[in-house]
Amino acid sequence: MRSLFTTLALFVSLLLQAQAPKAIMPVPSPSQMEWQKMEKYAFIHFGTNTFTDKEWGFGDAPASSFNPTRLDCNQWAKALKDAGMTAIIITAKHHDGFCLWQTKYTDYSVASSPWRGGKGDVLAELAAACKRYGLKMGVYLSPWDRHQATYATPAYVDYYHKQMEELLTQYGPIFEVWLDGANGGDGWYGGASEKRSIDASTYYRFPELHKLVFSHFPGAIIFSDYGPGCRWVGNESGIAGETSWSPVRSDGTRATYKDHEELTNGNENGTLWHPVECDVSIRPGWFWHESENDKVKSPRELLELYYSSVGRNGNLLLNVPVNKEGLISDIDVKNLKEFRILLERQFKKNLLKRAKADTDDCRGKGFEAKKTVDGKYDSYWCPSDNATSPSLTLTMPKATDVNCLMLQEYIPLGQRVAAFKIEYMSGGQWLPVNTKEQTTTIGYKRIVRFDKVNTRQLRVTILRSRACPCINNIEAFLVD
Repeated sequence: MRSLFTTLALFVSLLLQAQAPKAIMPVPSPSQMEWQKMEKYAFIHFGTNTFTDKEWGFGDAPASSFNPTRLDCNQWAKALKDAGMTAIIITAKHHDGFCLWQTKYTDYSVASSPWRGGKGDVLAELAAACKRYGLKMGVYLSPWDRHQATYATPAYVDYYHKQMEELLTQYGPIFEVWLDGANGGDGWYGGASEKRSIDASTYYRFPELHKLVFSHFPGAIIFSDYGPGCRWVGNESGIAGETSWSPVRSDGTRATYKDHEELTNGNENGTLWHPVECDVSIRPGWFWHESENDKVKSPRELLELYYSSVGRNGNLLLNVPVNKEGLISDIDVKNLKEFRILLERQFKKNLLKRAKADTDDCRGKGFEAKKTVDGKYDSYWCPSDNATSPSLTLTMPKATDVNCLMLQEYIPLGQRVAAFKIEYMSGGQWLPVNTKEQTTTIGYKRIVRFDKVNTRQLRVTILRSRACPCINNIEAFLVD
């Protein structure tokens, strides 16, 4: 009898469960979702430029110039793990063409350097260190090569693809492949010392290259201006747009942008899911320069980068260059560690952990307001399909000081919210909080800071949305 009763109760519950909203396209792939949740990871620029004090090597620096005296990838991995990073992307080959691994396609590599007697392999040592510290690994392989004599001919593209295959088959899982947008210009080119131009959209046979990457790692994210994984934010300051859409326009095969602003902000009516990655260096330059040892970003500056990247629906790619010894410098390590401590302090106490959530519109059972504060990623509040300005009211156990709100959309069903507002209850009336930025998009994560208020109740109202909003998490904090 009990079994029959249980079965009937479950059947009735399923009947009462409201129907989930339809996805609004485009939506992220499973690998893009996994990537978004990584939030922050490290770039490492390292190569002959480290020793010649340059940013963009011409391609003529002798391989013998590369000679770190204390290279220790475990030191890199530990420092970055301690900083809260989730992965490391290494410049396996920058524009100067020097290769940090034992490639069989050129002698312009570590094999021709004095480091480890020409037997060393930075990629192999980094792969082992990442595995040891639980970090994912990515590779930057510059399409442009200022050293190779064949650059700008079909032969170079074959060379480039073969090198990519080496990286994809010798060093274990690769979570991201970084394809820089700098292409063509002056270079050494095997001694020619001239300027060479190419059509970057066709020359490298990118569709073929993408297939190569996915044949080895179907879930890899490919960074480039055109797709298909994630896109450049449009600056090297680590700052995403206050309006930040993951969708962008597409011609059916690749991303297209009207202008630089659209590259930064995305497009509400875009048809390709191409989220933004915010790259920035902890120092003024991308490679290590001794003259910049006193210009390393402070923990507070790094925190601001987090707010302007992860806090605006992007991922933070923070470059931490390696010095001539082959180590991350002490000041960089110190500031990175203090950044993590500062970041964790900001979000240590979620003021909504015991809050009651109510709404003026709900599509039914399974999509209630309480889903925004239950701590579960895959549960979310959703109003009816025809809701115009639905709102959520969050009531805390007692009045408290608050100045920051974190909101998240359930993006597996698409990015929806185009405008919202935040209010607080004071003296029996709802008043707007004083934010310092636009409250337009939310996306995977939006962190909004505002002037401190003392209140027991906060209200979020969706002013405009591409479809009924799906909000899966709201948290409130008092940050400093």
